[in-house]
Amino acid sequence: MSQKLFYPFEDIPPEGEAIEVAEGILWIRLPLPMTLDHVNVFALDDGDSWTVVDTGFYSKRGVAIWEKLLTGPLKGKPVSRMIVTHHHPDHIGMAGWFQERGADLVTTRTAWLMARMLVLDEQSEPTPEAVEFYIRSGMKADVLKKRRRERPFNFADCVYPMPQGFTRIREGDTLKAGGREWTVHIGHGHAPEHATFWSGDLVLGGDQLLPSISPNLGVYPNEPMADPVTDWIDACESFRPHATDTQLVLPGHKLPFAGLPFRLQQMIENHHHALDRLLDHLDTPKTAGECFLPLFKREIDGGAYGLALVESVAHLNHLYLAGQVARDLCEDGAYRYTRKG
Repeated sequence: MSQKLFYPFEDIPPEGEAIEVAEGILWIRLPLPMTLDHVNVFALDDGDSWTVVDTGFYSKRGVAIWEKLLTGPLKGKPVSRMIVTHHHPDHIGMAGWFQERGADLVTTRTAWLMARMLVLDEQSEPTPEAVEFYIRSGMKADVLKKRRRERPFNFADCVYPMPQGFTRIREGDTLKAGGREWTVHIGHGHAPEHATFWSGDLVLGGDQLLPSISPNLGVYPNEPMADPVTDWIDACESFRPHATDTQLVLPGHKLPFAGLPFRLQQMIENHHHALDRLLDHLDTPKTAGECFLPLFKREIDGGAYGLALVESVAHLNHLYLAGQVARDLCEDGAYRYTRKG
């Protein structure tokens, strides 16, 4: 097994342009209005049309970029099919826009159901369940005060309305795109039923297989006792029999890379080490909001605070459900966790 990752492409595609990363496969990078400022999408040449893997946010800018891509590197050929790896808005945001223009949507059932449900679930203020979740997590008072007052993020802000109808894919399915046959392997943890696609020495990894960052493993008010950490580690283990050093992984963010067996081991170990540090931190009772330092090796504020909090809850849920920590609901409404034994 290699002991490092390899990055065959030094340059990234400029906005509205593409780089061919394998025969008939174009790498496109779309902007995101956040710290992680881009998402990778891939266009697979099917001869008289394209299959697009993931789509980016829906926005006026996103539409303008896609229109430029369609007349530029996509050579005026239509997008006849979209394969969406998972339901997050930076991956499924433009799917409905393409469907209205005649493209078929291919994804997992859970991804479609989650996206369809969330895009219809518009909220003008945080729900009581969300506020309770924040309090139980030990959210800082100033952040909670601000959250109570402001309109929450809604999928509809950046996901085009999704019409009924999609084609389901499952573990072990095969499909043809870009002159290749791809096998579907399903992951979990970052998103339920996250699809990845494997064809010889090429892998379309979405956010399940990223090279230099760990995708968010978050717990949210809709399933406050979820354990995405277990789901994630199990998924990484399930991919190991399929991984080779020679595969070029085309990820949802950052750069295409090789060295997948090493990366899978690294991702598994990273979370085990984080859990060990967290256990040591819980010699005295702590809320989820007081556990950033052992998990992330730094305190976190600003725009990343919310993502850090839901990931902290995820790791605490993992330890609690494994029977390694106890938790108590305190007078301030927050859960505090303490190591057992």
